[in-house]
Amino acid sequence: MKRSTAIYSTIISLAVSVAAVAADDYKVATVIRAEALHAAMAGAPADSVSDQPLSHVESAQGRLGIGVVHRPVIEAGGPIEAIQHHKQSEVYRVMAGSGTLVTSSTMSASEPIDPEGFIVQNLTGPSDLGVIDTIENSQLIGEGDVVIIPAGVAHGFSEVTDAITYMVVRIDPERLVALN
Repeated sequence: MKRSTAIYSTIISLAVSVAAVAADDYKVATVIRAEALHAAMAGAPADSVSDQPLSHVESAQGRLGIGVVHRPVIEAGGPIEAIQHHKQSEVYRVMAGSGTLVTSSTMSASEPIDPEGFIVQNLTGPSDLGVIDTIENSQLIGEGDVVIIPAGVAHGFSEVTDAITYMVVRIDPERLVALN
């Protein structure tokens, strides 16, 4: 009986130690230098959409990712192409340019993005592409603005007046996106 108690005590002790080490693994700051953000911005093709992941790290609440997204000029009046992330929230900080960001809880012509593809595996997690027909919110955003887009909100631009580049923070609580 004493031996069983000692073994259980040792197992519990080890489990507590492993949990403490795992918790400490998340207590490391990651610095992404301004130069890296500006290099990603400068390296983006001027005439197409680009989404460049810079880093994904572990945290106690899931994974956090940082990237730089660039969108070229879009004239108003066309369909509002959008994306909707099912499990991941995003925070944008506009680095340059301006445009009208549109959000909605629904999209038409919604199609899932390939779950085995680069976008889902390395950027957004499970997501759909579609068209926003019913605009629930529309706001002009520009340099210095910060935008929060909760998971499940369809979002796109109805117009980009000056090619827009923004840093994106991706919050991935279910650890669906690969670390890089």
